[in-house]
Amino acid sequence: MSYKIHKNTKLTEISRKDIWNKYRTWIKAKDLASMYNVSTVTIYKVIKRARLNDFTIHNSTNHKYRSLQYWLLRLAKIEKKILHKKNNEARRYNKSYPWEMIHIDTKLLPPIKWSNRREYLFVAIDDYTREGYAMIFPDKTQISSASFLKQVIEQCPYEIHSIMTDNGTEYKWNNEHLFVQVCNVNNIKQVFTKPAHPQTNWKAERFIRTLMDMWHTKTKFKSSDERIRSLHRFLNYYNGVKPHSSLDNLTPFEFIAKFYNIQL
Repeated sequence: MSYKIHKNTKLTEISRKDIWNKYRTWIKAKDLASMYNVSTVTIYKVIKRARLNDFTIHNSTNHKYRSLQYWLLRLAKIEKKILHKKNNEARRYNKSYPWEMIHIDTKLLPPIKWSNRREYLFVAIDDYTREGYAMIFPDKTQISSASFLKQVIEQCPYEIHSIMTDNGTEYKWNNEHLFVQVCNVNNIKQVFTKPAHPQTNWKAERFIRTLMDMWHTKTKFKSSDERIRSLHRFLNYYNGVKPHSSLDNLTPFEFIAKFYNIQL
């Protein structure tokens, strides 16, 4: 069987035989590669096949792309990727009512000028309504995480069913852990991201990025108290004024009101 030589195929059967004959006269593979304008790896492949008396181009790019089996396999891989993407999207957007699941995460904030004080931003965002909560603490211990969750529960008018966090020690340990205790007392199921896959908790990470881009980087704070007050103002804007494309350009408060048929 003969094949039409692909336009990108640089070595014909004749040139492959020529390479083999020159190689046997002790011309180096590097010099042959320069002579035939191909890579050294290609030269070694030609030599390897030549030892088996194979000078054909049946493994060329042309044959690969002419193969019906190749295209069927490629289409199968594409379909698999599309199906995997759809399944991931289904898992991402399968929450059907407010506070069915909230996503919580923590970020070390940049220090305020003239201060070496470390401060951490704790955030919580509802998977369904995108309503967001955020507070600043001096550390990210279990004491701070438990205090944050208690305040979110007190402020939230709905029952929280589950919480997704990463596997940090501020969220996870044993039944004596303060954050775990708050979850248990309030019948909240804990869900954790897959290890080394923080993107699983992407809604919380996206909320943090929005806070940093639209609030923190646009403001110069003179003190920690000023930063806390500024954060409260931004949260009012985020939940009550800013339209969200994922909510049909409604604010989280408007989306909640629509869900419960409440007139604002």
